[in-house]
Amino acid sequence: MGVNKEEISKTILELEKSFNERWSVGDNRGYLDNYAEEISYFDPIEKDLVVGRDATVAHIEAIYSNPHIVRNEYLNPVVHVSDGGDFALLAYNLDTYVLDDNGNERQLRAWNATEAYRLIDGEWRIVHSNWAFAQTATGAIAS
Repeated sequence: MGVNKEEISKTILELEKSFNERWSVGDNRGYLDNYAEEISYFDPIEKDLVVGRDATVAHIEAIYSNPHIVRNEYLNPVVHVSDGGDFALLAYNLDTYVLDDNGNERQLRAWNATEAYRLIDGEWRIVHSNWAFAQTATGAIAS
């Protein structure tokens, strides 16, 4: 019986969207409760890699506030699934929107997101997470 990469890709994307939708309305536990014990985490405001579930949760809880996001756009999602079906890498662009003082939608941020999921005891867990601002450099650079 072969690995159904299409079904795994769909599951990973649905999980990610469910965690992010919770995050957007003030509930960060979707992500935090899903992180594997050995997670590694890159954050655009940290120079160093954060390693381990406890350290990652503490870092996020220290900086998190309810973003009041009213809409997310998931752009260009790609899921790479291992031949064994126990590892998946998700990459996508995420545009987030909030309401301004007049009640009009405005873009809050544009992100590049990469999440590495591993099947652990029958559950997909995030083992590496990398969030980066979609535009940080003002010119083309190679290194």
